[in-house]
Amino acid sequence: IGGVMFMHNYSGGGQLLMLGVITVLYVMATWWRDIIREAAFEGQHTSVVQEGLRLGMILFIVSEVMFFFAFFWAFFTSSLTPVFNIGGVWPPVGIEVISPWGLPLLNTILLLSSGATVTWAHHAIVGGLKQEAQTSLYLTLTFAIYFTTFQFLEYIEAPFSISDGVYGSTFFMATGFHGFHVVIGTIFLTICAMRLYFDHF
Repeated sequence: IGGVMFMHNYSGGGQLLMLGVITVLYVMATWWRDIIREAAFEGQHTSVVQEGLRLGMILFIVSEVMFFFAFFWAFFTSSLTPVFNIGGVWPPVGIEVISPWGLPLLNTILLLSSGATVTWAHHAIVGGLKQEAQTSLYLTLTFAIYFTTFQFLEYIEAPFSISDGVYGSTFFMATGFHGFHVVIGTIFLTICAMRLYFDHF
């Protein structure tokens, strides 16, 4: 609610948004604290608990696929059958598109590279290779930080805004939510890197 109020410049929207962000960060921190205590110190992560966590992650990923599917559906519906009020063409008349060969290509390479390095980190952790796991995890975090920075620069330099019709709204909603997921993933991987440093794996 705070985010919507903030975007519409309602009084108190910024304060409510900050309260929401602080609450979410607090809940995340206490959840991580409890998971770390239960797993590393109390030995409560039995095979049944681990199976429940795996199932929860699978359900989360499926829900995320559906979430992003909706944005791709909106984009492809609008682009494959452009309506009269946007000029009957795609991209809409008056929209200057971002070249895919600049920052978007670089960010794609960073994302694919981070996928490879996080997989490398996972296999290194499973194999008990701490130094290799740390190297690959730090590399993944570096790629994620660069990706987020470049995405921010792309937003600043974009020749259109979220209010520029269906093109701007689908672009900024899909890439914005994706960038938000990268930021959350970066936070999660930072926690994993800290746990790896303290020999929790």
